[in-house]
Parts: sequence; C-alpha cells; structure tokens
Amino acid sequence: MTAKKPRVVVFGILFWFPLAGVTYQFLHYLIGLRRLGYDVYYVEDSGRWIYDPRLNGPSPDASGNVAAVAPILDAFGFKDRWAFRGNYPGGRCYGMSESAILQLYREADALLNVTGAHELRDEHLTISRRIYLETDPVAAQILVVRHDPKTLSALEAHDMHFTFGENLGAPDCGVPLERFTWQPTRQPVVLDLWAVRDGGPGDTYTTIATWKHVGKDIVYQDETYYWSKDREFIKFIDLPRHTPVLFELATGVDEPVRALLTDHGWRVQHSLDVSRDLDRYRQYIVGSRGEFTVAKDQNIRLRSGWFSDRSACYLAAGRPVITQETGFSNVLPTGRGLFAFRTTDDVLAAVDAIESDYAAHSAAARQIAQEYFAAERVIDSLMTRAGI
Repeated sequence: MTAKKPRVVVFGILFWFPLAGVTYQFLHYLIGLRRLGYDVYYVEDSGRWIYDPRLNGPSPDASGNVAAVAPILDAFGFKDRWAFRGNYPGGRCYGMSESAILQLYREADALLNVTGAHELRDEHLTISRRIYLETDPVAAQILVVRHDPKTLSALEAHDMHFTFGENLGAPDCGVPLERFTWQPTRQPVVLDLWAVRDGGPGDTYTTIATWKHVGKDIVYQDETYYWSKDREFIKFIDLPRHTPVLFELATGVDEPVRALLTDHGWRVQHSLDVSRDLDRYRQYIVGSRGEFTVAKDQNIRLRSGWFSDRSACYLAAGRPVITQETGFSNVLPTGRGLFAFRTTDDVLAAVDAIESDYAAHSAAARQIAQEYFAAERVIDSLMTRAGI
C-alpha cells in the first residue's frame, strides 16, 4: 500500500503582488515541494486588498491579478491546486471553491506561510502544523522585543519560525532575539528554470529593485534602521565612473532621480517593464553579465545574514553576484562567483576579479546555486526540521 503524501498548503503573495520576481519565488517553493513528494496546494485567503500594477496601488478587484497569475500556475502543473479568496466585503473566490478550500484546511498536514504576510484566522488553525517563513528579517524580531501585540499574535499562531536571516544569533549579529526560536533557511531555486540554453552573458551588470520605500523604517535602542534601498544606492552612485564595465538599474524612479543616475553613468529602465512578464524577467537576468546590488540598511548594520532571492536566481543562471554585506558571508562562500562588499573599492576589486576570468566565476556562481540554493535541498532541510 502506497503511503499517503503529506498535504501542504502554501500561503503567500502571488496574487496579491503579481510581478515576476514574486511569481518565481513561489514557483520555487511549489515545484520543490512537489519534487520532494508533497501533495502541495497554493492558497491566498487574506483580508487585504491586492496590489494592482495597472493602478500602482491597492484594489479590491483581484480579477486582473488572477488572470495574470493563474495561467502560470496551470502551466507549471498546479491546475485545480490553487485558490484566491478575498476575505473582505465584496471579495470573490477564484480557483478552488470556498467549500474545497475549507476541506483542504481540514485535511492538510502542514501550512507554510511564506513571507509571513498572511494573517491566520480560526479556519486556518485547523491545520495542525503551521510554519512561519520570514523572508525579511529584523522588523519582526524588534517588534517582539517591543511586545507589539499584532506581531506577537501573528507569530504565536505558528508552531515553528524560519527566517532568511541566517546570521541571527551569531556573535556579530545585532538583531535582538526574544521569546521565539528562529531556524535559519534560505531561498530555494529550481535550478533548471535558470539554466542558460542559448546565448552568452551580456555586457552589463544589472539588478531589479524598488528604489524608494516608505513606512517600514524601525527604531531600536534609539537608532533608526532604514528599509529603503535608495539610501544605499546613493552611496555608490559614482561607481560607473571608476570602471569601464556597464551598470544598469531596473527600478521605478521619477525624472529627477533618473537624471541623477544617468548623469553618473547608470543605465536605467523601469522595473515594471522587466517584471510584468515571467519570460522577460528571466531573460533580463540570464542576459546580464552579473548582478551588482545593495541591501537594506536594517540588514547591513544589524548583520542579519539576509540574502536576496533574486540574487540566488542570478547565481543559478551562472551570473556572478556582487552584493552588499549583511553577514551572509558567514554562511555562504565568497570570493569566486559571489562577492560581499562594504566599499566602492570592494566592488571594483570584485569586478576586476570577475573580468579577469569570467568563465571561472560564472561556473562558480552556478556551483554555489547548486550546493546552497537548490530547491530540493533547501526545502527538504526545512521540512525535515519542521517534522513534516
């Protein structure tokens, strides 16, 4: 008699934020879980309005987002295994029926709340094993120290807590830890989605980023720790003037910021042009020479160990990555294919190293992805530790 596959419900933000980087993030989890033998479903069942890229703002009408994302889930083999239910006045149900969603909750062995953005209600608590998977460390840990009731309630609704902050608890990490045990994990990548089948690397180091965020800075011990990446990019705005290699930002900025960047030698294109389409997003990364990017101040100064899921995709495509140090070098190998920097001189040294033997650094980048980010390996470790 064949053993029953554990049934896992993945909660996330696919329909809520229907851009390609987010879509790949969840495809990596869904495909990885399926390959490991789990009976996996994707559900969004939140009281939040979705983000509508057409409006560049929130909306209660999820139909456009569902129309964009559902065919992708179907194409990757998850037809009849996804649902969106808007738990707000006028919110509609798409995909699985409401009764099927509730039955799924009763029968599921585990819930994986990826990004931790999905609030849990009573019907979700019927799932016996509930896993909180934090992709952006620092804020939750500080809010726990502050005894923030909303954060405590959200975390207490879960049995285990995982984080992309792989340096939490290390001697050089300043993120406070109280009350909850945080297990380290990292972003899984389905390697064959990023295999380069035709064409070589481009001539430009690129990245895809949100330039300006507001409302997510946080104060801890009278220090403000910032979320927005524009603060870090500005520190390195002169970078293109110091090297003949090309740099490009795919980001959304107003005309004064665009002019500032181009005046300093940056190429700029709008991030939505890259991120609206799954194939365009993939080709942008595969067609790059490598990635140069920054991190958030919160992760840099407190050394959380956070590493970007987008950077992991660059590595999987064999594109070397130069990214700002957050403490991730304590757990990932650097110096070949992956470089951690603090200063402009660090970046220039990394560029020189890569350009002196591009083929070797490209191979090293792919090897790091295989050894550290392969979806089956990352997810198996997480699920084993979670007892599923």
